[in-house]
Amino acid sequence: MVEQPDTARSSLTPERRTIDVIPEDERHGTPFNQFTLWFGANMQITAVVDGALAVIFGADALWAIIGLLIGNVLGGAVMALHSAQGPRLGLPQMISSRAQFGVLGACVPLALVVLLYLGFAATGTVLAGQAVSALLHLGSPTIGILIFGALTAVIAVAGYKLVHIVGRFATVVGAIGFTYLAVRLFTSYDVAAFIGLKPFDAATFLLAVSLGAGWQLTFGPYVADYSRYLPSDTSVRSAFLSTFAGSVIGSQWSMTFGALLAAVVGPKFVADQVGFIGTLAGPAVVAIGIYFVIVVGKLTITCLDAYGGFMSTVTGVTAFTGQTRVSQAARVVSIVVFVAATVGIALFASADFLNNFKNFVLVLLTVFTPWSAINLIDYYLVSKERVDVPALYDPRGRYGSWNVTALAVYVLGICVQIPFLAQSLYTGPVTRLLGGADISWIVALLVTGAVYYPLARRTSNPPETVTQRG
Repeated sequence: MVEQPDTARSSLTPERRTIDVIPEDERHGTPFNQFTLWFGANMQITAVVDGALAVIFGADALWAIIGLLIGNVLGGAVMALHSAQGPRLGLPQMISSRAQFGVLGACVPLALVVLLYLGFAATGTVLAGQAVSALLHLGSPTIGILIFGALTAVIAVAGYKLVHIVGRFATVVGAIGFTYLAVRLFTSYDVAAFIGLKPFDAATFLLAVSLGAGWQLTFGPYVADYSRYLPSDTSVRSAFLSTFAGSVIGSQWSMTFGALLAAVVGPKFVADQVGFIGTLAGPAVVAIGIYFVIVVGKLTITCLDAYGGFMSTVTGVTAFTGQTRVSQAARVVSIVVFVAATVGIALFASADFLNNFKNFVLVLLTVFTPWSAINLIDYYLVSKERVDVPALYDPRGRYGSWNVTALAVYVLGICVQIPFLAQSLYTGPVTRLLGGADISWIVALLVTGAVYYPLARRTSNPPETVTQRG
């Protein structure tokens, strides 16, 4: 019996493809699917918390919202450029890093990517578990966390199609739910009275910019995973704009709401983020609907974390085994183990959630900004979108095992940020001179790009065209 291509398979049937190239006869969808996926993934409570952090840590609501917008736009542009690689190559995001770092060398950023997925999935599962518990009147968030983890595993195992369907559903319910909550906020409180109370402060403004940029830049390792099934003739422009618009609009909407919440009812929201939003919703039946909105939004992004965590783990392991595909059994086991790990972390998470989450986002920003700069400069400016795909699986091929130049520049990109860091564990000397303003990610982009580009131009050996596996 001839196996049908994925385009004819049910959305509930587990996806067959992993890190292998998506054949042309299995390509499907439109760029608008990227808009709904990333809009839905960002219309969620963790993005609300991220926006609230800018105000909680000192910014006026107005300047926080402006700073978050600038950060989302700048970071979103970088993130969407990664998305545009998916249709062209038909590959998940992190395997393309082998073209810059070498087949084995790419395992260095890959290890950090897995930590990224674990961290975001775990912190999100804490909030999602609270929402599930409130929705089902369970009394204990522990049971809610376990139920949410099971739902995440099922959807992540089904894979690409079901993840996109959940994203489209999250777009609709998220837009309705957050619009309602905004109306409730403005009709219940004199929001205008809490805006413009503090003068402009460079340090807290740049913190807001960094929170927005960090949120977007840490999606860089995700995005091509969810655009790789698009037809190969999908234009860079359409893939870029659809992803950019969905992610920036969704995140800015959520973060603006979070900044306003923190300004108006800061202590109440800090004490119980999910509980306060349920209270803001009003009547019990409406609150149940809002808890459902929170669960759907968190389910979307946490499924991306689990799916991406599996992809990154497989990419790392197969660098040493030489495999291009893994069995369905290995796929299911890997995803279940990953989700179990996130649930375990969520169950034992620190009570100091907000402060830990802020530090987590900013730490990740230091390690993914230079990776992003190297990947994009190599792909768009050095290789000019030409990739030898079979060589990505062969340590003896064009890209070799280790690219010492790229790895050294990557480490440099991390190290140059140290004097500019503004975190609870360490504040750099330059940051002190700037009054606490964090510009480390800007320094990383500029220095990494300036050093990597001329070196890569002299040492790279790109193919004449995109070379696909035959």
